[in-house]
Amino acid sequence: MRKIRQLKIFNLKKNKSMNYSTIKTAVACSLVAALGLTETVQAQEPTVFGGRRQYRTWSIGVNGGFTTPSVIIGGSNALNYKVGFGEYKLREYYGITVRKQLSSWFGLEAAGNRGRIFAFNQQPNPAGTVNPWNGASFESAETSVQYAASLNGVFQLATIDFLRRENAVNFYASVGYGVMAFNPVQYSDKEGNTVSFDNKGNWGEEYPGERNLTTDRDFKRETYIPVGVGVKFKLSDRVALNLGYTMNFVDDKALFGPVANRSANDKFSYTYAGLEFSLGSSSKPDLTWHNPVSTLYDELKDPSLRNELEALKQRVSTLEGLVDELSRDEDGDGVSDKFDKCPGTPAGTQVDGAGCPIKFPEPKVQESATYPNIQFEFDSSVLKTESYSILDRLSSDLRESGASVTLDGHASAEGSEAYNLNLSRDRANSVKQYLVNSGVDAAKINVQAFGESAPIASNATEEGRVLNRRVEIKR
Repeated sequence: MRKIRQLKIFNLKKNKSMNYSTIKTAVACSLVAALGLTETVQAQEPTVFGGRRQYRTWSIGVNGGFTTPSVIIGGSNALNYKVGFGEYKLREYYGITVRKQLSSWFGLEAAGNRGRIFAFNQQPNPAGTVNPWNGASFESAETSVQYAASLNGVFQLATIDFLRRENAVNFYASVGYGVMAFNPVQYSDKEGNTVSFDNKGNWGEEYPGERNLTTDRDFKRETYIPVGVGVKFKLSDRVALNLGYTMNFVDDKALFGPVANRSANDKFSYTYAGLEFSLGSSSKPDLTWHNPVSTLYDELKDPSLRNELEALKQRVSTLEGLVDELSRDEDGDGVSDKFDKCPGTPAGTQVDGAGCPIKFPEPKVQESATYPNIQFEFDSSVLKTESYSILDRLSSDLRESGASVTLDGHASAEGSEAYNLNLSRDRANSVKQYLVNSGVDAAKINVQAFGESAPIASNATEEGRVLNRRVEIKR
């Protein structure tokens, strides 16, 4: 058979299968939901479980293993490759990972791999049929993967602690989305003759959507979805052993060579073992192996914490007793019994800061030598009609003698001091206005406001407050 030097790939339309589109949508939704839930849980995570900053959250891993052109859930590849293990020729595959643990159950992992995949064609094209590969019928194919890079969400499903309250075995699942570059490099015909093939420099389809054949690429690039499960064993505080299995669903039918009239996309699996190394300060534990229940148990079991809690309870009890004692007021006068020097004061009695009744001087109606005080209603500066005769007599005396007079306005103690000061001034001005209207020279009348500052009777009784609502006439 002649050696094939250059082969040009058919410019075939790619009909995306419903299964791949469904998987891709589910992967995107699950990663977004996991990130949102992780942030919510982490924000609400109590301090007793340890916030994310108290743990090592970065790790790097290396892995290696072998590939097969099938997955455990079944399904066929584009060329209907044989799935019997006896037909497999295992090929090497290896990679590196970098992971950020976002919580005790979820992390984001960037993975990169490369290697080879071998496939055996179960149903080679019959003699005389047209095959995309130069009309030949092939029994096997080997594909070189230059790189496969993906971003994966890693879900920690369960842990085993072997009664030590320290997680030692971790079961996990992962799902992601990535891009890979590959090139089928060798085929054999059904008679067993080897046909070497290297299509580097002849690929041209480019992700994500350029479908024009340019024949200037060494590798074909296409997206894929890795879905895997695994188990992790804690070897030390820094190192863990990883054993895993990943199914890779490729959004393409040419992983093992171009084909025509097939709807199935290609897929392959990767079985591996690897080591993972935790990064960060040695003083912090690894969040991957974090056990919230154990942490809570240890803190509650800690004798120092229990003693501190009991001491706090005692201090609170003592403080509550002191508050009860300070708030006790049997006579209801507003002064605590602890500071009340006059216990048993009758209800409603005005008392001073020591709890003793305030003694007010007996009410006295203060008058000037000739004129009684002008009284006012509550919160009013309007003159009463019974005051007119007094003011008429005062007006007549002032007009005849030409003397001056001082009007002192006062108020009872209801309301604020500022309000009562203005009210007392208004009352004095009401008297002044009456006198001016009756012919008294305004320059002969002086007005003063004292508000509630100069009572002549107790403001504790209505009788006393009535007397305090006044204007005093002083000549």
